[in-house]
Amino acid sequence: VFSSLELCGRWRNFSSSNSVMAFKYLLPLLLLSLLVANCASRPLYRLPSEAKHATKKPLQTSRPYNLAHRGSNGELPEETAPAYMRAIEEGADFIETDILSSKDGVLICHHDVNLDDTTDVADHKEFADRKRTYEVQGMNMTGFFTVDFTLKELKTLGAKQRYPFRDQQYNGKFPIITFDEYISIALDAPRVVGIYPEIKNPVFMNQQVKWADGKKFEDKFVETLKKYGYKGSYLSEDWLKQPIFIQSFAATSLVYISNMTDSPKLFLIDDVTILTEDTNKTYAEITSDAYLDYIKPYVIGIGPWKDTIVPVNNNRLMTPTDLVARAHSRNLQVHPYTYRNENQFLHLEFNQDPYLEYDYWLNKIGVDGLFTDFTGSLHNYQELKSPLPQQQ
Repeated sequence: VFSSLELCGRWRNFSSSNSVMAFKYLLPLLLLSLLVANCASRPLYRLPSEAKHATKKPLQTSRPYNLAHRGSNGELPEETAPAYMRAIEEGADFIETDILSSKDGVLICHHDVNLDDTTDVADHKEFADRKRTYEVQGMNMTGFFTVDFTLKELKTLGAKQRYPFRDQQYNGKFPIITFDEYISIALDAPRVVGIYPEIKNPVFMNQQVKWADGKKFEDKFVETLKKYGYKGSYLSEDWLKQPIFIQSFAATSLVYISNMTDSPKLFLIDDVTILTEDTNKTYAEITSDAYLDYIKPYVIGIGPWKDTIVPVNNNRLMTPTDLVARAHSRNLQVHPYTYRNENQFLHLEFNQDPYLEYDYWLNKIGVDGLFTDFTGSLHNYQELKSPLPQQQ
């Protein structure tokens, strides 16, 4: 890769003998070099955003939501700035993230409580003594944990692609980002883009991180949202300016923040045999009519694992459960997860075609949004099947 000065020199020498060829071949390189140099001298995002809402194309609300699961992580390492920017470019309605904390109490975007699978922490010999064993959701887990690193230390790590069959060329190139930086990416988008942050592993976070002012993890989470002006019930004027869904697998966290923010909340649901992290109930109990009636005043919807809605046996779909119908009868939205384009994630009925999977879930099952690793493909499908009205 040439520096800007090198390219300028080559441009002068080459253009004197062949200006047309110089223009054709060196100008793109020059522009790319200048772009990289410019990006290196300033952040990719601003805090806070300087964009004006009045000039932005509004969020579409006429069709199910395209929810960018950890950004466009089918293409780029998850929960990084480029993954979120790529998802916005591809047409995502919301960018989704998982919020954890560093040792010094800074909220960060990272899915796992440990760093092993999605960063290059193992290559950092200076952190070799940080490996720990903790109990997380009732199981012992050994590795390098976010709660044992300050933000400054976390910023020295490079994110990497979780799945070995996905593109590895960006491994180590992008840092972990903070909750603030993630919000800024959404606010700085050229159109209105929603955020979809998760209160991740709140029991573990509150056990391991103590804030000086005595606040809880959930308090810090809501304080950050308020700092950037997120407020308002679903489809209210405030919400449409800065759309947000707050999600968590911990119902107690959603109930706890219910008096702190009126932003819409979704309760996430895992495999029905798994115990919730904050209660002694399984998700089978959590999806009962009685529990849905209990949680309804606090949430606008549920986010189930898709196999909880349609069970699978030997990679074939079984008879759908009535979970979507029971949720809709209570006026609860349903945003299942996770939709991935690769063959190993597509059930046999879909013939290795993600468009067939989208069609099944949106038109036969009738869900209200999809968490996908491939926001571009979902956007393309919806543009083909249900293009937006001209005013949107």
